Amino acid sequence: MNYNNFQMDGSVRDHELSLSAAFPVLMRKVYVWMTLALLLTGVTAYGVATSPGIMMALATNKILFFGLIIAEFALVLGVSGAINRLSLATATLMFVAYSVINGALLSFIFLAYTMESVTSVFFITAATFAVMAVFGYTTKKDLTSIGRMLFMALIGIIIATLVNMFIGSSGLNMIISYVGVLIFIGLTAYDSQKIKEMLAMSGSTGEAGQKLALLGALTLYLDFINLFIYLLRIFGQKRD
Repeated sequence: MNYNNFQMDGSVRDHELSLSAAFPVLMRKVYVWMTLALLLTGVTAYGVATSPGIMMALATNKILFFGLIIAEFALVLGVSGAINRLSLATATLMFVAYSVINGALLSFIFLAYTMESVTSVFFITAATFAVMAVFGYTTKKDLTSIGRMLFMALIGIIIATLVNMFIGSSGLNMIISYVGVLIFIGLTAYDSQKIKEMLAMSGSTGEAGQKLALLGALTLYLDFINLFIYLLRIFGQKRD
């Protein structure tokens, strides 16, 4: 028996065992953090929508409203762009803050749409998201090229949305909504695959691995929220 080869094989097996032990733990954290963030967003949105004083402040105080929007961008860019420099506790608090602020801004949907349609669209979103997340996780096809195209398409609808803010075309708004649904359906599958690959390379459930899981949770959270918003524009029933 070649002892050197035995040592090498043992090292490879130990590494594989480490990966196999860390991976399911980190994947669970991705979906636990994403689910908790969605719950925070939903509870905050409903709480703000049922508080006339807070809603009045958001609707009439432009500094407060746009300040929250700027804070949202700063938080999401901070977590995604500086995750390696942040501690896990700081990154988690920023994710929580983002979820709460996003919930406050999304509170207006309860004023624009009926509760029944918001609820039904949420479950449609959850079912669609789950199917595409499972597909992305299990497919053997490399979705990288599709992801690049979807990202370019996302830039396109952002530009189209900004243009439509000045045009005010209801037809263009509906086209943007349908395209947005298709984009985030695809991105859900793509991101699920990339998160799986990213976490599979992490051989530890330590802080570095957990920060990767947190970043994955933020990515899927954004996919879910955007898919929900675009579906609501299509299927939501407006209040009279």
